[in-house]
Amino acid sequence: MSRRVVVTGIGMVTPVGKNVEETWESLLHGRSGVGNISLFDASTFATRIAAEVRDFDLTQYIDDTSALPPLSRNSVFALAAGQMALNDSGLNRDTPGIDRSKFGVYFGAGEGQQDFPHFCACVHKATTDQDVKKDKFISHGLSILDRWAESEQDPGTPTAHVAALAGAQGPNYTCLTACAASSQAIGEAYEQIRRGDADVILSGGTHSMIHPFGVTGFILLTALSASNDEPQKASRPFDRDRNGFILGEGAGVVVLEELEHAKKRGAKIYGEIIGYGSTADAFRITDSHDEGRGAIACLKEAMKDAGIVPEDVDYINAHGTSTEVNDKIETLAIKHALGEAAYRIPVSSTKSMMGHLIAAAGAVEAIICLLAIRDGIMPPTINLDDPSDDCDLDYIPHKARVGKVDVVISNSFGFGGQNVSLILRRYVD
Repeated sequence: MSRRVVVTGIGMVTPVGKNVEETWESLLHGRSGVGNISLFDASTFATRIAAEVRDFDLTQYIDDTSALPPLSRNSVFALAAGQMALNDSGLNRDTPGIDRSKFGVYFGAGEGQQDFPHFCACVHKATTDQDVKKDKFISHGLSILDRWAESEQDPGTPTAHVAALAGAQGPNYTCLTACAASSQAIGEAYEQIRRGDADVILSGGTHSMIHPFGVTGFILLTALSASNDEPQKASRPFDRDRNGFILGEGAGVVVLEELEHAKKRGAKIYGEIIGYGSTADAFRITDSHDEGRGAIACLKEAMKDAGIVPEDVDYINAHGTSTEVNDKIETLAIKHALGEAAYRIPVSSTKSMMGHLIAAAGAVEAIICLLAIRDGIMPPTINLDDPSDDCDLDYIPHKARVGKVDVVISNSFGFGGQNVSLILRRYVD
């Protein structure tokens, strides 16, 4: 018999709040975190707006940072959210009576920020007649590139930092499945605890792509909104005038724990994970399958795993990116997977306020689902003034909604056709 898995701690850093309650309050009041890019000079870019975490200071979360090397934004967000989740759960590094070999970490994390000025300097130094000479690039790079900055580009580095923070000596994994990464990390961590590989796993995700390479890449894919004159109105999931997503950044971390382990130490419980679905579209790198086959299969797989029927679902936190294709296909998938029940289930996209956190998005949105269960209130989709004809569900426009929230689905659909759905439920002993 598989073991039950509950959430006993949460932490997050987002463009609308530097902790859980600040983020939650902002979302319930429909506040946008989108503004002009300040992390680099984006004045010549087609998209000059993003949802940044502004004025961030890791020392507000961790007492002694003196032993840490220079860190990327990925790592500092992960450490802050991880420490918050550990504090919330009561499972810090010095907590007695914890089998550290059964305490794991599983993160979805993206590539770190390129040391862009020094990288460009290397290219310039090594370029002769429009040809980059490898030997010159390497020799100059060895003289000016920082070893810590280079190591921080590895997606696995934040996971290592968080494991050290927690004293977690058990299973340690990092996955990078684009926008589904942190949801997949939580789903796989849930499976590991269910089958007994670990008793506790610190899981979630972290990412920042608000840098020249990241923004350039998404511009080339024509995925970003260029509504630079009205930043806070640019992310418009399901709206007729949506024209691309907004890059966000941050981290979300949950403490997943085997139920009896949590009960034995008297932990508070935010909710229970009861279902996980993961599929691939096997279609295109940037587009969802035009009939939503992967997303439909993913939703059905998660509901089967959870042992629920569509009528049991009270709320769906949508992937809801604000792109033409995603919003249409996700709506189609929800209708096909949940049938007539889809029309009565409230759905919302919190990316309308905090942008798309890429590899960190799913974990942050799973925490939002837990808070919706805790407080019996569902956050809105802002900027939804005129839903397009193919987006005809109840997307909770503009204002948060109070209601029964016992069973929730959180969707994450990534580039490359990776689909993940998590199902969370109010904990009942």
